[in-house]
Amino acid sequence: MKKKQNHLQLPNVVSRDEWLVARKGLLAKEKEFTRKRDALNAERRQLPMVEINKDYLLNGPYGKTSLLDLFEGRPQLIVHHFMFDPDWEAGCPACSLAADNIGHLAHLHARNTSLALISRAPFSKLQRYKERMGWNIPWYSSYDSDFNYDFHVTLDESIAPIEYNYLTKDELVQNGVPVDSEQSIEVPGVSSFLRDGERIFHTYTTYARGTDLLLGFFNYLDLTALGRQEDWEQPPGRSDGNGKTWLRRHDEYDHSEESDSCCHSKKSDL
Repeated sequence: MKKKQNHLQLPNVVSRDEWLVARKGLLAKEKEFTRKRDALNAERRQLPMVEINKDYLLNGPYGKTSLLDLFEGRPQLIVHHFMFDPDWEAGCPACSLAADNIGHLAHLHARNTSLALISRAPFSKLQRYKERMGWNIPWYSSYDSDFNYDFHVTLDESIAPIEYNYLTKDELVQNGVPVDSEQSIEVPGVSSFLRDGERIFHTYTTYARGTDLLLGFFNYLDLTALGRQEDWEQPPGRSDGNGKTWLRRHDEYDHSEESDSCCHSKKSDL
């Protein structure tokens, strides 16, 4: 699919010396941001944690699997809450982009950390889609489990009160986020867990733009003059549509039709 070219507001053309002055000014701000990020990461590591007392059983390649099994003997576990409704025939394109950016798990394993995807779709659907995408990331189905509801990545008022990104339904509506109470809604997130023997603790979950830093693709684009080319960026005029209507699964970019992404709907703005 060829991207429509808009008339772009390009950066000013200056001499190398002028560019260097501007670049050094930005470098000082980048270093300040890095120091603040290090301090924020240190504060995150000192968050208290909550023990998991529920026995979550997930479906995987070897049948029923416990949350403890997902650690694969390591002390830490990261879970990508991958949006895949049981009625869908393919996973969310934005979550697929996130999975494409995970990289080789050996590097996480070297730091005593396991990683897995968890979705509500039946395991057979997950396995077919995993083969299509060419991933070797461990993936488990929470279809018969409370897991998605307890971690607020499946919103269904008939099962549990709606909460997303630490906001209640009323708070979401007050913030201008439409919430459809008539049907189940899948939303993205990433959670971290710590294991002490057979005891499991929930240490952190982030949602929405909180997962942004995990998308190396976007961080690469942030280094360029044209950026992500999305409608919220400044300066304006670089986007070819609202939201992420450009986004496709990695094997769909040669198709001209718009993606069926659940992430294109207003629900994804949660």
